[in-house]
Amino acid sequence: MTHPHLHWTLDPGPLAAMAVGSVIYVRRFRAARQEAGGRGAGWLHAAAFAGCVAVLLAALVSPLDGLGENYLFSAHMAQHVLLGDIAPLLLLLSLSRVIMRPATRRLTSLERRLGALASPLAFIALWLVLIYFWHVPALYDAALRHPLVHAVEHLCFFCAGAAVWWPLVQPVPMRRRLTGLAPFRYIFGAKVGLAALGLYLTWSTAVVYGYYEHVPRIWGLSVIDDQNVGGALMLVEQSIVLLTALVILFVRMLAQSEEDERRRERLEDAAPA
Repeated sequence: MTHPHLHWTLDPGPLAAMAVGSVIYVRRFRAARQEAGGRGAGWLHAAAFAGCVAVLLAALVSPLDGLGENYLFSAHMAQHVLLGDIAPLLLLLSLSRVIMRPATRRLTSLERRLGALASPLAFIALWLVLIYFWHVPALYDAALRHPLVHAVEHLCFFCAGAAVWWPLVQPVPMRRRLTGLAPFRYIFGAKVGLAALGLYLTWSTAVVYGYYEHVPRIWGLSVIDDQNVGGALMLVEQSIVLLTALVILFVRMLAQSEEDERRRERLEDAAPA
């Protein structure tokens, strides 16, 4: 059994991107607090951004990166889960209408020009297409062998994650909004849409990604076992995120219903007899 050589990946590209993004966010966060007296730019937003940076560091800089490239498919899957789901969600949660105010007009104009391509259905389609596209064995192996292709793959995962979460978080209001029970159907469709891939990798008895047949085996995991663990990891993460999102949406729907009821009562009380 080979012991992995664990190391931190100090790639200047991702580190520079995170540094620039952090500077931009901090400057805008401070300005937003001054503009709105702290409203719409609270410490929960700052905590979400810090969480996003921490997740990106874990995915791209920590030993997880080397484990995924040199030893384990399951580690690579964990990296993709962080890049394509958790980090984009935290980034969007770190934003607000106040923080995004300088970009609101441009984003609204872009949405208008894109038309149906800027709809929730299109965002789900983009999410699923990009995830499945990069899990085609030839493309997946090419990403592991060529750093530039790998960087493009990671960027695609992050953008796909941001796209699929945007209609639910909406740091800038969308013209085509999810109303009523639509948010529940939306997140259910997005997460269940990946179930086929996760189930296939979890139960497959054949090697899907040949790259991992030619790397040292560690921790007693065979190629198939490693592949099955990676698929199970995807299923578990998607299930946890789905359940959490459904609970939050349900609580939010109840709170909105109560607020609407109080508003109706105030209007009735204010109406002349």
